Amino acid sequence: METVVILPPDYRPSADEEYMNPVMREYFRQKLLDWKKSLLNQSKDTLEDLRQGGLNQPDEIDRASMETDKALELRTRDRARKLISKIDEAIKRIEDGEYGYCEETGEPIGIERLEVRPVATLCIEAQERHERMEKTYDDEA
Repeated sequence: METVVILPPDYRPSADEEYMNPVMREYFRQKLLDWKKSLLNQSKDTLEDLRQGGLNQPDEIDRASMETDKALELRTRDRARKLISKIDEAIKRIEDGEYGYCEETGEPIGIERLEVRPVATLCIEAQERHERMEKTYDDEA
C-alpha cells in the first residue's frame, strides 16, 4: 500500500532535513508534474496556432516571416517534447527511490541543483566531467 504524502503549502526543501525524505520527494514530484502540465498547455496553444493557418499571406515577406516563426515554434515544441520525456523519467526515478542521486557516482545531486534543474541525473562534478569530455571530443573533431 502506497503512503500518501501531504505537501505543506509553503514547503521548501532545506539542507536541515533528511535528504530525499518523503515530503521532499513529493515536493519535487509536484514540481515536475506542474512543469509537465505547463509544457503540455503550451503545446496545445502551438497546435491551435498552427491550425489557424495564415500562411496564405499575399505578401512574400509576411509569408516568409510567418513560416520562419512557425518553424521556430515547432523546434521549440520538439525541445518541449524531449523535456517532457525527461520529466517522465524523473517522476519514475522518484517512484523507484532513485531520484536526487547521481546516476554515475550515487552521491546526492543536491537540493539547489534540483530546484534549478529538476530533471538532473548527474551531480555537479559528474556533469562538469561530462562537459569537459564533450569539449575535448568536439575540439578533436
